[in-house]
Amino acid sequence: MRDDFFCCGILLAAGQGKRFDPSGRQHKLLQVLPSGLNIVSTSASNLQQVFPQCWAVLADQSSAIQASLQAINFPTYFCVDAALGMAHSLRTGIEQLPADADAFVIALADMPFVSAQTLMAIRDGLAKGADIVVPVYRGQRGNPVGFSRKHLPDFHSLHGDRGARQLLQTQPVTEIEVDDCGILQDIDRPEDLSTYNAC
Repeated sequence: MRDDFFCCGILLAAGQGKRFDPSGRQHKLLQVLPSGLNIVSTSASNLQQVFPQCWAVLADQSSAIQASLQAINFPTYFCVDAALGMAHSLRTGIEQLPADADAFVIALADMPFVSAQTLMAIRDGLAKGADIVVPVYRGQRGNPVGFSRKHLPDFHSLHGDRGARQLLQTQPVTEIEVDDCGILQDIDRPEDLSTYNAC
């Protein structure tokens, strides 16, 4: 494994969260966890522990989310087409990738319970030569997912809301077994806050 391997983290935080609150008054990413941090800040802090450079992609109306991330010095970029599907946010995220980056990990802002050990395992799998790395918990694939820069051109052809799933279905994938149920836990509804990390 190369000592100079350079892997970045991309946090997708441009979703509307309508299943959490259809009225739009409460954004799920701003809900506070028992740690005292809100969801988006927790997800961002997890990435900061592992990756030398990371940033978030937000929808253009997400000023409160941006303020939360600015408070922990987490860079943000806006995707004006975020409402058209996750593929647009993904493209905005990878457009910020430094020219010398070897790989990147795509994390979801509504999954704050992924451990730093899992993020390290994904990074290390990429550093050992895998082109796509997916964590697996008890036979189930989860998130985040890591990609080598070899796949950058593939992201430019994505469209709609399927995101990187198309690549996982058509390209060779390296699965890494982790003891981390957080890779399966996203927060979509208020009840998800009370059952966090319960598996």
